[in-house]
Amino acid sequence: MVTANWAGNVVFSSREVHRPDSVTQLQELVARSDRVRALGSGHSFSRIADTDGEHVTLAGLPPVVEIDAAASTARVSAGLRYGEVTGRLHEAGFALPNLGSLPHISVAGACATGTHGSGRANGVLATAVSAVELVGADGELRTVRRGDPEFPGSVVALGALGIVTALTLDLRPTFGIRQWIYEGLALEDADEALTGGYSVSLFTHWAGAGFEQVWLKQLDTDPEPPVRWLGATRAPAPVHMVAGVDPQHCTPQLGEPGPWHERLPHFRLAFTPSSGDELQSEYFVPRGALPDALRAVDGVRDHLRPVLQVSEIRTVAADELWISPAQGRDTAALHFTWVPDTAAVLPAVAALESALAGFGTRPHWGKVFGTAPATVASLWPHLPEFATLTLKHDPEGKFRNAMMEAYLPR
Repeated sequence: MVTANWAGNVVFSSREVHRPDSVTQLQELVARSDRVRALGSGHSFSRIADTDGEHVTLAGLPPVVEIDAAASTARVSAGLRYGEVTGRLHEAGFALPNLGSLPHISVAGACATGTHGSGRANGVLATAVSAVELVGADGELRTVRRGDPEFPGSVVALGALGIVTALTLDLRPTFGIRQWIYEGLALEDADEALTGGYSVSLFTHWAGAGFEQVWLKQLDTDPEPPVRWLGATRAPAPVHMVAGVDPQHCTPQLGEPGPWHERLPHFRLAFTPSSGDELQSEYFVPRGALPDALRAVDGVRDHLRPVLQVSEIRTVAADELWISPAQGRDTAALHFTWVPDTAAVLPAVAALESALAGFGTRPHWGKVFGTAPATVASLWPHLPEFATLTLKHDPEGKFRNAMMEAYLPR
């Protein structure tokens, strides 16, 4: 039975975990439950997935990937992980616009929490969703489609509207990616570097000057980039973003071309991430504020370094999903992978949040943060509408938990 999240920093409060093998069983379970929430792949580091009632895992539902070639869409069952979907899409000649750094995360969980990859033209993963099928508090199955008034509040929804059973995803023709790693980028060149490819990630340990690595993922139809670029030098051999770790589990580098789903993530599907060896935080600032935000983080580096494994900077295109991290603004994402010691990490989180307080900084719903509820309420203009929507569809609070009571007051 699942008792904790992937990292082990959250021990769940649920009294029972169910694994239905059909949507009908799920409907019956939800209808009779007083409190129930879905468990995805467990890659959240906050208590967003917790409940003091019952948990349900969707991994037992029939694995469905229905491709509509004429519409360029795919209907995908919610329990599937991205790595279980993307290969089938590629074989059919299709692709998703973007992916996160791990192919091991569940499609529904990633979309519900605003998970993203990188790229100035790429939105959060949830922007590919055109329809959501979910079981509501009454046990009935309903579908919300793009164009419906409630759709912007129903995709990145934190599980607050029901148990998602399937998503319909927009597709594009399949494409190839080449990945190059550059070493030694100055802090002041970060903003320009992030525009240099289809997807770009900057990595630093906040221990030296600037960024140790730039992971440049470009379309395989683009010209090969120069050996030296923005003062950085192309790495001569594969690398891992965490110092001293073997890169064998990372996706192919050195410009070796390959399909989108084998290059956009940082890690190979065949590699199962270890459990319990990290915590994560992430903060989202307006893209135009990135240079100043990086200088602010640099100013508190002494608080971060002792508990930091690595930090990653990415970009996300604006969207209109009500509680998406990129709602209403092009966004820069500042990610921090910490050592697995909550007591040691929290002071660093507090220092980081204080340094970023002046930038309209939104925390990631599914990661470790200490931002006060009143501050969070000021950061998402549509949060009151989302709270109203949750009350409309779940007046008794069947899908609510302690975290939602704090951040989505009735």
